[in-house]
Amino acid sequence: MAKSTTRDHRITEAADLARDIAPDIDVILLTHYPDVETLDTLRPGETDLPAVQAVNRAVALAMLDAGVDVLVQRADRAAFRRWLSDRDDTPEERRRWIDRGRLLRGSAALAALGLKEPTVLPHQTFGKAPGPIADQLLEAYNDQDSGNFDRLVQELLAAGRTEVLDLAVRKRGERDGDKAGDDLDWALLVAAEGAAIGPSGWTELVALPVALPASEVPDGDEIVQGLILSGALADCEELRLLPGWRSPDALAELSFGAVRRVLLDMADGKAPRDLPPGDTDELARRGFGVLVGLRIDWAIPVWEEIAAAGDLPEEFDEQATDTPEEARRTALFDQWRGRVFQNGQGCVPLDLVPFSQVAAEIEDFLAEAGEQTGGLDEIRAFVAGCRDKAGGDEIVCHHQTMAGSLELSVYTGAGELVDSLTMRASRLPAPPEDMPRLIATFVRLVRDRPGY
Repeated sequence: MAKSTTRDHRITEAADLARDIAPDIDVILLTHYPDVETLDTLRPGETDLPAVQAVNRAVALAMLDAGVDVLVQRADRAAFRRWLSDRDDTPEERRRWIDRGRLLRGSAALAALGLKEPTVLPHQTFGKAPGPIADQLLEAYNDQDSGNFDRLVQELLAAGRTEVLDLAVRKRGERDGDKAGDDLDWALLVAAEGAAIGPSGWTELVALPVALPASEVPDGDEIVQGLILSGALADCEELRLLPGWRSPDALAELSFGAVRRVLLDMADGKAPRDLPPGDTDELARRGFGVLVGLRIDWAIPVWEEIAAAGDLPEEFDEQATDTPEEARRTALFDQWRGRVFQNGQGCVPLDLVPFSQVAAEIEDFLAEAGEQTGGLDEIRAFVAGCRDKAGGDEIVCHHQTMAGSLELSVYTGAGELVDSLTMRASRLPAPPEDMPRLIATFVRLVRDRPGY
């Protein structure tokens, strides 16, 4: 009798906690233990399998009642041991386990817990006439504090009703001017690049703009793999970048409907129909290429962690400030960028940004690098003059920093000196030691003088 009373108390406490935190989350992960041996492996000393399973059912029902998406992972001893093998064996670390490759959701998740899928209310439907819906959207846009605008935009995008969004942009422009219409168009573009899909209920398009050398365009796949292995990504962040380079201009020309199609194609593992690969020769000539991908959020609240803490972990607190871990990842990202520059023939990765921010990121880079200053223009003109003097032969540039100055020597591929230029630091848009990454965008740099 005492054991039954204790079990009932655990179930009641768990259900109460689930109801308390449900308004703050969109998804929850429960771990189903098929037998006592598996339970004891993952949670040493715990043997009351019926109680654990009953708690899972009570939590799932409370979460479903609050509209939270319930995910379930079936505990597997072998998979868990492999995951734990290179981690500290602590209770806290054990509770963080997520078997990413085999998560269940929907009816399959509930069936694993021994529950039936509840009756689901039908999705939002819209009338055929786009006008009234566009007016409703504009009303929501004018009342951003309500949150109805974001919700309605996502529902319209999910329903494929982009003609309603187009109409709303036109109406906004006619009523309040072209700039107002452009502002709404931009808001829709930003909304289109992310959607409530994926394990945590959020996946977004991201892009890595790269300043390319004027010579051979580097292998984008190697750059991507280096970033993934650099340690600069958060554990809860999965990055999937497309093979091949894309043009910044092609990205800028995409409508919000096309951006959403790119997102959905990539989420389904398909090559995006609206974004073909760019011509690498043209990208090198223009100076920038873009690697496009998906950032999949794996920041899923795990019930085991919540139950142990009696509340949501800090990482799900939207008010949390920057952490030492974020600073560490930023430092690793900068180190990776430096390695790419050294090993990638002078190309310079910028920041990993949302899809819509590519143009702004490139502009910021050029502004910071002093693209418009006379010093860099003078170097460009010098290199162009060397090309003319070389009479069509390939040219390469050897650089040295000496006594606060930058010395450039241009040679033919055969090793013949074409011309040289020395510039004081005061005339340069960046410190002399940082200039090579800019110069490499329009002429191939070499570490040693040809022939030496």
